[in-house]
Amino acid sequence: MKGKVIIVLQVSRNNNLKIPKKIEIDQEKINSTNDRLFVKQAIKTANDQKFDISKEKENIEFDKELKRVEKIPMNSSELMVITIVKKLGAYIIAITEKSPAKFRGVFVNRMQNLTLEVLELLLQANFVRIDSIERKKEREEFQKNAIIKLKMLGYISMVAENSGCILSRQFKQISIQIGEAINLIAAWKKSDDNRWKNRTKLE
Repeated sequence: MKGKVIIVLQVSRNNNLKIPKKIEIDQEKINSTNDRLFVKQAIKTANDQKFDISKEKENIEFDKELKRVEKIPMNSSELMVITIVKKLGAYIIAITEKSPAKFRGVFVNRMQNLTLEVLELLLQANFVRIDSIERKKEREEFQKNAIIKLKMLGYISMVAENSGCILSRQFKQISIQIGEAINLIAAWKKSDDNRWKNRTKLE
């Protein structure tokens, strides 16, 4: 049984974006680390082989691609959500560079392209100066489309894991970063709304 990532996106009839305050991420699985350890232990015991539980656990949980991506420096001059999406893109490229060729056209290219598209949308949104209601709506549209593509990325990643293109721990990490990105976009939009509300009060 696979874990679930609940990303709720609502768009009202007048096409206004309704972003939830927090994205629920449920990553509990039946096929957990302990379950995999028990299976490995059973196989080793059946074959009369030694079983080092700490070493086996380290091998299961270690994510060298994530460690590599975490070394990417933070840029204090850019929005946190842009940095998160950059790291998400770097992580996806790192974990898929050795994926079987049969998955390249189906999953790998799509996942990589989606992260680049999300990054482009966020950069476009950041360049929109909110000096009118039309410009505010323009930025909202970029934000909304970025969330839609992140949601699509979450679904494709889930299917990629089911198909054996990426590992369970890799899908979990992608889901966590997607959730963080959506929550940050929600906070960004809320900040825009508050600034616009304060501006209109002064006029």
